[in-house]
Amino acid sequence: MTDAEYEAIERALTDKLKLWRYRSLFPDEGPLSRELYVKHLAFFRAGKIHRERLFMAGNRVGKTISGAYETMMHTTGRYPDWWEGRVFDWAGGWTAAGTTLETTRDIVQAELLGPGEDYGTGLIPACDLDDIKKRSNTNGAVDYAMVKRQGGGFTRLAFKSFDQGRKQFEGTAKQGVWLDEEPPQAIYTECLTRTATTQGVILLTFTPLNGATDVVMDFIENAELIS
Repeated sequence: MTDAEYEAIERALTDKLKLWRYRSLFPDEGPLSRELYVKHLAFFRAGKIHRERLFMAGNRVGKTISGAYETMMHTTGRYPDWWEGRVFDWAGGWTAAGTTLETTRDIVQAELLGPGEDYGTGLIPACDLDDIKKRSNTNGAVDYAMVKRQGGGFTRLAFKSFDQGRKQFEGTAKQGVWLDEEPPQAIYTECLTRTATTQGVILLTFTPLNGATDVVMDFIENAELIS
């Protein structure tokens, strides 16, 4: 084999390794097969009908990974064959947020892009990441990432935090928003406004540590329970 042929094989293997985490979740079979994750699949399926969804459960049951997984699919357009939830055939803006810039960086950003600055090792494959803009003086927090979408176009994935306040969530229309941890009511309302004209989606993933807040009670009293 020529050097060029060896390099081509190496590039192909590297690309496959970069896609490993995205493809390893919710497999067809095995000890972690998706059929064992009944609530997670119900959460995904509900997106075909409902714009607003809340995965409210205890700690360490996979709420965050579910939010990150669906956010990855909508931003990249990489929908698996088994997917029964909402599908977008166009590239649109997304926001992903946590409680503080630090928790957004360490949890939300790490799940989607990779820990630290090891971009491409999270759920969004390295081959789908284009431009990444970091925030100044925030020890690695990302402002936004431009994500290449299957079929063409780019998704602008912005990272925000609740402690920035409602005004930071104002702006252009969004295809979707993922809020990891419970947001203040004002921020949730603003996110609803951002997705109204696009008929976009809002994903919430949290444990109700603050009790019967307005956001929690709104879902408990008005939402359709899924199973």
